[in-house]
Amino acid sequence: MAPQSKSAPPHFKTMIQADVPQGRNGKHKLIITTILRDLDLLQAGSALKVPLAELAESKEKVRSALNRATRKRGIKVSTASDEKFLYVWNEAAADE
Repeated sequence: MAPQSKSAPPHFKTMIQADVPQGRNGKHKLIITTILRDLDLLQAGSALKVPLAELAESKEKVRSALNRATRKRGIKVSTASDEKFLYVWNEAAADE
């Protein structure tokens, strides 16, 4: 079988590979990055109090995204919530 002719135009648009986005910036990135940064500064025995009204997504979706991010970082956090807030805190290390 003969190779296909190069004269046929590509079906899809093309772009320079250097301009291809690398990494995933999901819709939860801003809130998760903010929570993780605040967790790094959090004193032992304290919890973050995140207003649910400030979340663009449901608290369940934010919890799932936070769970993925903390597992990736190898840190352990706990969460709780009520009708107005999502509470997040670092779990105490076993040797503390």
